Amino acid sequence: MTTWVETPEGGRSRGPVGIARAWAEVLVRPRRFFTNGVAPGDQAPGLAFAVVVAVSYVVGLLAVQPETILDTSLVPILGGSPALTMVLVVLVTAVVAAPAGLHLTAAIQTVLLMLTVKDRAGVSETVQVVGYATAPCALAWLPFPTLAAACALYGAGLLIFGLAVVHETSLLRAAVAGAVPAGLVFGVAYGGVWALQSVAAAVGL
Repeated sequence: MTTWVETPEGGRSRGPVGIARAWAEVLVRPRRFFTNGVAPGDQAPGLAFAVVVAVSYVVGLLAVQPETILDTSLVPILGGSPALTMVLVVLVTAVVAAPAGLHLTAAIQTVLLMLTVKDRAGVSETVQVVGYATAPCALAWLPFPTLAAACALYGAGLLIFGLAVVHETSLLRAAVAGAVPAGLVFGVAYGGVWALQSVAAAVGL
């Protein structure tokens, strides 16, 4: 699941420009993106994309809502230095949490696809779909619950739509297969549940 294809056919270009182009395209033209931008065995760009989104989210939270991460019951302040702790949190996110979380989610997603979709694409394509579906969450750190909720819902929608396109199945089957991974990634990891609860409370629901 961690193979880096040096000369892939198709897939996304590498580097910051490739990541920026992928981010814009998956948000604006998801059908075109998932049709042309996901290639068998070429998961490295998708992994890099997911890491960049996760780091952007964490850095944003640390900048505007540090209390959501620097809760001493969860993340102890190292040596009494919040700045040092923030750096460590970002490094752990980039090197451990984001890659491990992506592959764990993709593994769960693969098992669920095996139960719901007979003819499907490979594990590498699933990793890419999960990674690219996180695109909206690069903005979910902004301190507006409505925006954060919209990012989570859009990300979940991209995951389901991407599964349907890449694995050539119906939206219904993709929704059944993708419900649990979507809840884990967008509801828990990216705070969608909290954001939706805040929005509901604000409108009196």
